[in-house]
Amino acid sequence: MNSIYTLTNDSIVAGFHALSEPLRLQVLDLLRDKELCVCDLCQVLGVTQSKLSFHLKTLKEAGLVRSRQEGRWIYYSLNLVQFVALEQYLADFRRTSQIRFSSSCDHP
Repeated sequence: MNSIYTLTNDSIVAGFHALSEPLRLQVLDLLRDKELCVCDLCQVLGVTQSKLSFHLKTLKEAGLVRSRQEGRWIYYSLNLVQFVALEQYLADFRRTSQIRFSSSCDHP
């Protein structure tokens, strides 16, 4: 992968794992426009704070979201650099791969 954004195999796996859960995708969609605190996310999504905390932890460990504390509230926002890195990872397949049909197998 020739990119200024380099990912380890672990971060690639973590990123796509984080993107594989519908609730986490909803969180990311909500964070597209602005940062939000946990209480706002819970209210909009209709989930408990403990359930949301688990998913936010997964998103944060994957590097897809950042958090900052202000007083007793924690605010979350997108980490766009990580999205660009995952996008670049996928784009490299398009640029460097060709669809090749396999020949018939001659195995007995």
